[in-house]
Amino acid sequence: MKDIDRWVEKIIINSGISEGIAPYLRLLSLLAITGLLAWGSFYMTKRIINGALSRYINRSRTSWGTLLSDKKFFSALAHFVPVLIVRVVAPLLFRDFETVLPLVIKLTDIYLIMVILMAIIASLHVAEHVLSGSEAFVDKPLSSYFQLIRIVLYIASGIFILSILMGKSPVYFLSAFGAMTALVMLIFKDTILGLVASVQISANDMVRVGDWVEMPKFNANGDVTAINLNTVKVRNWDKTVTTIPTYYFVTDSFKNWRGMKESGGRRIKRALYINAATVKFIDPETRRRYQHYHLLKDYLITRQQEIDRHNVNHDIDTSVLINGRRMTNIGVFRHYVESYVRNHPGIRKDMALMVRQLAMEDRGIPIEIYCFTTTTIWVDYEAIQSDIFDHLLAAVPFFGLEVFQQPSGTDLNRAFSSLRNN
Repeated sequence: MKDIDRWVEKIIINSGISEGIAPYLRLLSLLAITGLLAWGSFYMTKRIINGALSRYINRSRTSWGTLLSDKKFFSALAHFVPVLIVRVVAPLLFRDFETVLPLVIKLTDIYLIMVILMAIIASLHVAEHVLSGSEAFVDKPLSSYFQLIRIVLYIASGIFILSILMGKSPVYFLSAFGAMTALVMLIFKDTILGLVASVQISANDMVRVGDWVEMPKFNANGDVTAINLNTVKVRNWDKTVTTIPTYYFVTDSFKNWRGMKESGGRRIKRALYINAATVKFIDPETRRRYQHYHLLKDYLITRQQEIDRHNVNHDIDTSVLINGRRMTNIGVFRHYVESYVRNHPGIRKDMALMVRQLAMEDRGIPIEIYCFTTTTIWVDYEAIQSDIFDHLLAAVPFFGLEVFQQPSGTDLNRAFSSLRNN
């Protein structure tokens, strides 16, 4: 290269150019040649990458190779050759321009750092994509970790660039950053909190991508679609998207329905409200009528035998309904409800199942059903729950009971008409 340098300068001087101007013309000529050489090397490298290498990747059908190409990894590599050429040639080109040479070398080194950063970032995107498709990492907040790595790389690259521009060791800037810790923590407060929250979420397995979560504070109720360093995205059931800072999943309470999905059963906890004025003892005639109900026949016989033994043993006068032990229509109805739910094909028998009477309210006497369906799919769950209560609401009058509800205009009109007729 030195011989070429002298040869070009000699040609310029021999052509009649003064020795004072010759170095400038030599520099311009060599710059043009170097520029063409760098452009040509970049063009050839890119052709090789996009041509032969791309064909090889397509033939091999490797997913990582295609991803490297899609994420511009090979395009970043194509910049290495021209940068290295300029870096090697620069000291010879500017040997007579000692004030310009350091600046050119600094700019070249900075560009080389940026090219390396681009290649690493592209490879990280590929790694994130590959790992996110793995079953071992499908429910892990990988985006948070890769975002953290990228932030560290950006900061490290910035430190190296500053050290090149100012001619100081990177350790100098690291010590300066140590003195600016308070300012850095203020600027990157959300990032630091998000990082700590992401680690806690992952370590404690609090939230995964795909979990159904509820956070009333943010009106969020839906599936988690992404867990990033700073935010968690929740797609609500109305198809809107709520973005929540990650650290709120550590500092605030929320409900995660994952346990329900993993159990395979979703809870039904709903009550029928019975009008207390319709509750009464069952007389023998009513009991015989109830025995025609398929789900009650065996129960009524066994229960009545138990009651009769108790009343006989205690010498109780049963000619009066209130004396001794007797069945009530609401008690028989409660057993009917339990038998019906227990025999329903959509209800799990291996999980909690009960029908209970709760404390009386101004709306009536609550008969609550507590059980679990055989499915966690929302539509199927609602269909099973509706099917059960459709039947029970229609079955209430068969026991001489009434479902309590606030009087409507029709009820009031009916009452006034009855008064007028009387």
